[in-house]
Amino acid sequence: MRRHGSRRSRRPLFVFAASLSLGLSAPAAGSARADEAPVKMGFVTFLTGPAAAPFGIPDHNAAELLVDELNAGKVPAPYDKAGLGGAKIEPKFVDESGSAADVVTQYRNLVERDHVDVVVGYVSSGSCLAVTPVAEELKQLTVLDICGTPRIFEEKPRHYVFRVNPHATMDNVAAVKYVLGKFKNLSVYSGINQNYAWGQDSWRDFKQAMKDLDPAATIDKELWPKLFAGEYGAEISTLLTSNAQIIHSSFYDGDLESFVYQAAARGLPQRIPLVLTAGESSLWRFGAKLPDGAIIGARGPHTFFAHESELNTWFRRTYVDRFKEAPIYPAYDFAQSLFGLKTAWEKAQAKKGGARPTNDEVIAAFEGISFPTPSTTVHMALGSGHQGITDTAYGTYKFDKVTGKPTVVDIVRYAAECVNPPAGIDSVAWLEGGMKGAKCE
Repeated sequence: MRRHGSRRSRRPLFVFAASLSLGLSAPAAGSARADEAPVKMGFVTFLTGPAAAPFGIPDHNAAELLVDELNAGKVPAPYDKAGLGGAKIEPKFVDESGSAADVVTQYRNLVERDHVDVVVGYVSSGSCLAVTPVAEELKQLTVLDICGTPRIFEEKPRHYVFRVNPHATMDNVAAVKYVLGKFKNLSVYSGINQNYAWGQDSWRDFKQAMKDLDPAATIDKELWPKLFAGEYGAEISTLLTSNAQIIHSSFYDGDLESFVYQAAARGLPQRIPLVLTAGESSLWRFGAKLPDGAIIGARGPHTFFAHESELNTWFRRTYVDRFKEAPIYPAYDFAQSLFGLKTAWEKAQAKKGGARPTNDEVIAAFEGISFPTPSTTVHMALGSGHQGITDTAYGTYKFDKVTGKPTVVDIVRYAAECVNPPAGIDSVAWLEGGMKGAKCE
């Protein structure tokens, strides 16, 4: 299996062709046909640093693969039309590593210097929170990719920004439901989460969902290491003294891997099961080093949890053939983002009689649509049609010693309407109100 260490230096790829790109809002008169003018697309993800190996590189791989396959018209229906409505995709890859100010500068460069038509990307919730107001300021169509903070569309309405992948409230509501189904007499729990938007929102939602569904349960330890801390000796010592029956963590990237390796060496996950809401992304690197019994999420029904379909079979086979490793949920997330954009683009183009759609026409077509992906069906149901929801699933980790591969067993699925707030209600209000309107079987 091909591996990319987090310290590997992988520089951003700049692959714009020299040909002139037609802007989204440019008039049709005198321009090239839609299938001749390329769509300049900026893709932003972690190509270096601790988030690269478990998130950025799979995200980048999926982008590289899907751009090539879409441009060649080799993707199964309903995505078999080449590129975006016949227009070839011309990608530019940019490294997300750096401060929030760096991320914003890179975003502005894509829009104002490179004149991209669309921006797709961002792993970190901090990055998404930083670029969203800039996208609105610059009136730039932007599809957020992996980041999960619910705040993007709940703090303020957005016009130019979309996020196909569900936000983190779903992850934590489903995690609580799974935990309570597995541990019938849960009374005490603890949490360790990164001290920034993603970790704060995740722990808030997990706590409130636990309060709704098991009000007698109490919190023992709440720990907040900084993002990319890498060393967790003190926190592990604290958790080893905990009376908790489970430990919740929304850790991802190199932090997740460092924490699990250090904790397993001291016997923590053997003593107290870990609930890893983003755990799937690192299972192939953990292997036998993660003790059986951890509760695993994939931020949606991806990889082990993906629904069977021709599109999923094609995506997994094509990805493995090219990269010699299985796609993990960041790769599936990117596929959802790009297929959502393609669906909206081609819907707008069809409404226009085959002419290239404008920025506003793509936005109007994107709002509220539903479309199939390799994982499941996405419904753009929240944030006035700008935020997607899907079903999700959780399972329990089990390393297969015979095959030497990770597996997930005891999988339970949850309908989208069971674990996401209804339209028009923000996640905090929904959770604090007892999750009214949840439609669970």
